[in-house]
Amino acid sequence: MIELVFASGNKGKIAEVNKIMLPEFKVISIYELGEVPDIIEDGTTFEENAFIKAEAIYNIYKKPTIADDSGLAVDQLDGKPGVFSARYAGENCTYDDNNKKLIEELSNYPEPHTAQFICCAVYFDGRIKKSVTGILKGEIINEFRGQNGFGYDPIFQAANEKRTLAEMRSDEKNKISHRAKAFSKLKKILLTK
Repeated sequence: MIELVFASGNKGKIAEVNKIMLPEFKVISIYELGEVPDIIEDGTTFEENAFIKAEAIYNIYKKPTIADDSGLAVDQLDGKPGVFSARYAGENCTYDDNNKKLIEELSNYPEPHTAQFICCAVYFDGRIKKSVTGILKGEIINEFRGQNGFGYDPIFQAANEKRTLAEMRSDEKNKISHRAKAFSKLKKILLTK
């Protein structure tokens, strides 16, 4: 079994990605290795931010590292919030703040508000860089629905789905999510390298 360090401080995400990568790969949390450094993600794309994280963690621990960056891109807003998805309503904002700001901005546009969640997953081992993208298409609705998930899940309805991501169980969401798609692709690439 090959060990990969996951450059993430999100324990839920670490568990989710570990399930995808098993049994061929074991995902090691940076919590298991020691300190979780504060990494400034100042890239202009999801791929740049993911590589910033992967390279920073690789440079500390010198072990093959995986990382991801993801967010929401709304068609009517020319791809916003994009790389600013987590802080769309400003620094130290809550998920609710971001959702309310997005609904308010979209009130100036006709429905449907098509959008997509994008996840870029990367691998870096000091020499080789690999990058893949997973996409979940859907639309933004004008009301909060559901108690599960986080972020934009209560206002995002996947294509061909009547429920928001926040109305799905986590195992249902994980089968269709942009992150699951990206890391499944990355696993295939790493198994053939």
